[in-house]
Amino acid sequence: MSTAASEFRAAIERGDVDAMLATLADDVVLHSPVSFKPFEGKAAVSELLRIIVSVFEDFRYTDGLPGDDVHGLIFRARVGEREVEGLDLIRPGPDGRIADFTVMVRPLTAVVALAEAVGPQLAERGA
Repeated sequence: MSTAASEFRAAIERGDVDAMLATLADDVVLHSPVSFKPFEGKAAVSELLRIIVSVFEDFRYTDGLPGDDVHGLIFRARVGEREVEGLDLIRPGPDGRIADFTVMVRPLTAVVALAEAVGPQLAERGA
């Protein structure tokens, strides 16, 4: 697993949001399961991830899938009463930091719960 993916996972597991955000490249792109348009740039992605961290409860990574150019981190969490299962696909950039981040979530009811929890906070912050 890349250094950035390992550092990202370790930061999440110890609840260190600032260390998690430090693993992101300045031009990072995050592909969200609840938005057609990706979030682009460290500021926008950081804002989204801060909201996500506050929305997910009992978040834990259950598995890691190492690869040369992409790394997968399987997670479980709750959003309200909905159980969430998901996959973070992480691609490091030339500087070793996370350049491309794709989040997939299942089941559909979890995606809806996530959108309902995150959407208003994004709108409130003008993101």
